[in-house]
Amino acid sequence: MSELVLVRHGQASFGAASYDKLSEKGVDQVRCLYDHWKELGYRFDHLYCGSLQRQKETAYELQGLLKSPVSKPSELIGLNEYNGDPLLRIYARDKNKEVYDNPVIDLPIREPKLFQRTFEEATAKWINGSLIPTEEDNDFEFWSDFKERVNHALDEIMGRHCDGSKVLIATSGGVIAVALQKVLQFSDRETINTNWMVHNSSVSRIRYGKGRLSLAQFNNLPHLERLEKQDMITYR
Repeated sequence: MSELVLVRHGQASFGAASYDKLSEKGVDQVRCLYDHWKELGYRFDHLYCGSLQRQKETAYELQGLLKSPVSKPSELIGLNEYNGDPLLRIYARDKNKEVYDNPVIDLPIREPKLFQRTFEEATAKWINGSLIPTEEDNDFEFWSDFKERVNHALDEIMGRHCDGSKVLIATSGGVIAVALQKVLQFSDRETINTNWMVHNSSVSRIRYGKGRLSLAQFNNLPHLERLEKQDMITYR
């Protein structure tokens, strides 16, 4: 059996000028994972990531675990996270139209708990087709299109490496959730709820071969289990 080892990127830079960059804690999280695997003697045959900066930075930190050195990881756009900005923008626009004299959502949202609550409301409408983009929303991606490109990327990787390979993938929570849906046949609602569970730098494993897929591990944090590292566990 071959294996996909999916790692969610380290903590990104919420509230900064650019979210798409690992925070200092995010870099430390991934380096802890690297050290853990290196100590155990883990090695991987191939390394993939999306084209987002936080994914590439995560892959870069893990690159030394490859059996054969490469100049850079293989990039597949299909491994990119969905863009949350248009989801929030359309959701806020629709909500604020309902109470024109007193807008209820002011973007950007800086408070983490309020952001998460609003984002969950927006994605709930996204997956059931209730978010309707206008011509201005050219960065919007439909839920069905997101799932299709993720599944295409996973199929492409598994098609390339079906010889007992261990394939390391640095990606994001939404991609990992869709990968689990592929294996476990989750509903869309269960899939997006799974998205919220995925920790930064966590490890999920999918084994494949002979037409079969099986989940071997989900959302594991072996590198952060020590008591002194508990404060490094994050969702965002």
